[in-house]
Amino acid sequence: MEMRQLEYFVAVADELSFSRGAARVHVVQSAVSSAIAKLERDLGVTLIDRSRLRITLTAPGAAFLVEARATLDAARRARETAASFDGQLSGTVDLGTLQSTGSIDVPAVLSWFHDTHPLVSVRLRQSVGGSSDHLAAVADGSMDLALVALTGRAPNGVTTRVLNSEPLLFVCWPGHRLADGDHVVPADLAAETVVRYPRGWGVRRLTDEAFADAGVDPAAPYEVSDYRTAAGLVRHRLGVTLMPATEAARLDDLRVLPLEPAVTWNVHLATAGPQRASAVARALAQAFVDDAERRSATGT
Repeated sequence: MEMRQLEYFVAVADELSFSRGAARVHVVQSAVSSAIAKLERDLGVTLIDRSRLRITLTAPGAAFLVEARATLDAARRARETAASFDGQLSGTVDLGTLQSTGSIDVPAVLSWFHDTHPLVSVRLRQSVGGSSDHLAAVADGSMDLALVALTGRAPNGVTTRVLNSEPLLFVCWPGHRLADGDHVVPADLAAETVVRYPRGWGVRRLTDEAFADAGVDPAAPYEVSDYRTAAGLVRHRLGVTLMPATEAARLDDLRVLPLEPAVTWNVHLATAGPQRASAVARALAQAFVDDAERRSATGT
């Protein structure tokens, strides 16, 4: 059994596609297919069910994936530990981010990190599915750390820390019946059409909870995965919405009002537990923590 076979298998298992898995590891598909087929022959079990149009993992394949991922993580940590003795970090780290991270300037943090640790490669993944996808990925080891809008408990083995907090705000068009008020309460929106976001998003869960607490369930025919589209729907008077203050601040042509009671949207840094986190993952996590502390000290 070779490390590259494990790497190819994990890539294909994550993507549930030989072509996408091959692209992820930058190897031609035929080589990936051959390597996994040889791995299956050596193990004496079928890891991937190829009988359908979309491949799936067999029961042995799903169990093997957990151990293969753990082996690759251990090998990576071993390489990074050895490399750290020359005084420079090296390796690869997988970071998840969201459509919006509030006042966290992800490109700026990554730029500083690249300048400070030029031998580290950061693989950035932005999830349309939102925080739930990233939390699951950090929990199962397919991602090292992620920025998430956590609203409940983190999965076992995942550590979180708040990096940004801001209120959710109500957004409507000028001339809307609520546009000239001082604030909006969720019950005011019972008869409104509300633009919502995917269920995996933290802002969606906060919105749903606010409406449930108020005993209302507004119509929500529009579900979008970016704030720009949501604002466009509001601009054309197709609905109203709620969004984080950082995003709402960009909408000069729309009316933005606070909610009563206030609903706070938090962005957390989610990381693997200390025993699983690699040296480069810990360094990148610290860069985001340092950035949050600087913003807090300067009020930015």
